[in-house]
Amino acid sequence: MPDERLTADELSRALLARQYLLERTPAPFHDVASHLVGLQAQNAWSPYLALASRVRGFTHAQLGDALVGRSVARIAVMRGTIHLVTADDALLLPVLTAPIFTRDLLVNAQHGAPLRTVDVAQVTAAARALVDAEPRVTTALGALLAERWPDVPPGTLAYAARGTLPLVQVPPRGVWGRSGATTWTTAWHWLGSPAPDLSDPDAHAAALEDLVLRYLAAFGPASVADAQAWSGLTGLRAVADRLGDRVVRLVAEPSPGKVRPREMLDLPEAPRPPGDTPAPVRFLPDFDNVLLGHADRTRLISDERRRSLQSSNGVLPGTFLLDGRVGGTWRIDRSVRGRATIVVAPFAAMSRGAVDAVSAEAEGVVRFVADEAAEHHVRVDQPAVASS
Repeated sequence: MPDERLTADELSRALLARQYLLERTPAPFHDVASHLVGLQAQNAWSPYLALASRVRGFTHAQLGDALVGRSVARIAVMRGTIHLVTADDALLLPVLTAPIFTRDLLVNAQHGAPLRTVDVAQVTAAARALVDAEPRVTTALGALLAERWPDVPPGTLAYAARGTLPLVQVPPRGVWGRSGATTWTTAWHWLGSPAPDLSDPDAHAAALEDLVLRYLAAFGPASVADAQAWSGLTGLRAVADRLGDRVVRLVAEPSPGKVRPREMLDLPEAPRPPGDTPAPVRFLPDFDNVLLGHADRTRLISDERRRSLQSSNGVLPGTFLLDGRVGGTWRIDRSVRGRATIVVAPFAAMSRGAVDAVSAEAEGVVRFVADEAAEHHVRVDQPAVASS
């Protein structure tokens, strides 16, 4: 291993550069979504701000039109969570992440026991026929399946379908300014293409290797544990060991509270800017993979701070980046009719220059997120003293 160690600031700048958070990119948002291997999207609006913070001139209509035009889709893949991905990835990623869903299916506390009383493959086949004939909301799908399996709760049968089929959420859900119940059909039916055939072990192994390389391109330098936390997959050490000279192996300083350095994998030509590279203010949605894509997230936020922000169900608030790290949270206040105020809450008292920079970026964010409001305002709630 090399003697020189990557610092937390160097890891931060490398990540932000690859995430287009050091400088917005003029690339089409579709290419950005592909490079990032999708964007977290269980909240339908989250990818819009995530893209606006990364892509120059991005508009709501670009993503809304792409969802309707089926060049992108919302589907559960990495970590078993809904992501916005390209059409190609909506076909590929469910094949690679299938073990996540299989692992949970029969051991789930609520659904595992009743599912052990049925042939899950038959439930899958019946569910596919139903959602491909017509997109179905979850309750309707469960009720129709229960006609055949009346002794199994409808919610459990729908859960089996979601765990064994690559189900996309069809528009208008996910289209900015529109709403609709979560309605499912298979990616194969919606996109008019079958899944790639990875039944050959060598083909499957090659696809996993490519997935790890794509992860490093968007999130590196990173450890094997990081790649597993991002994807939800296990056993990636063997995949990493097969990458040979397609990756370089680096060493990072121990994370706070640890004494051992960390082995990091990276692509040989990937950007690794100096740790003192200026990092602009950027606002992130409540879910953004830049904060969720590693086992060790201390390159952007301390473990203590991250835990203090999480709700009981693990949800993070919207956050903003200041000098390459999470500097605080934000929310939109719509308590006055027709007015939207973005309320920015920094963790520590900021300098006048930092307040100006945060306010300038926040102005664009509130106009983007609350585009329906007649008035837009920014409020920065400085703490009385710097936090520890």
